[in-house]
Amino acid sequence: MTATAHEPLTSEEILLDGFLRLDVPEGFRAELIEGEIVVTPPPDGEHEKYISRVVRQVIRNSVTDMDFSGNKGLLLQRGEACPRSRAIPDVTFAPLARDLFGAAEPWMPCQGVAMVLEVTSTRARTDREAKRRCYARAGIPLYLLADREASSVTLFSAPEGDDYPELCTRPFGKPLALPEPFGFELDTADFL
Repeated sequence: MTATAHEPLTSEEILLDGFLRLDVPEGFRAELIEGEIVVTPPPDGEHEKYISRVVRQVIRNSVTDMDFSGNKGLLLQRGEACPRSRAIPDVTFAPLARDLFGAAEPWMPCQGVAMVLEVTSTRARTDREAKRRCYARAGIPLYLLADREASSVTLFSAPEGDDYPELCTRPFGKPLALPEPFGFELDTADFL
């Protein structure tokens, strides 16, 4: 990113340039969420257990064949009050027929993504609030949040502006209906 004498860098461009130059330790992940650089450590085994349970069910039970990518960088649309965000969901799902991940750059546009999954970890508030807003702004149809502290799973849907006006929360142990293109009930009995 360079600027001429007539075109100084904006604070947003400086932030993005600094973010893209970050060198985080192996296993850590860096995201740019609503103008804040968020660095998270490698996940624990329980975090990965929830991801495994969801991915397995989606692959086995979805009415549309789904592909998935773990830790895929997504470029998210800019909201009025925040710079471009770059998030790395725990899992990104897309219809297999779209083949979104095969030729994707490290940071890919989110058009065609059917659902993102986040499992709360060290920065649960970011998953519950900031990422929810970013995913809604980007128009990602479904956001599934497995909240380990609340022992619940929430499906956010029908993105509108900065949020998802529709949501359904179930405690771990109760099934959660996933709409088309998934079309099945997510079993959370073994989340306990």
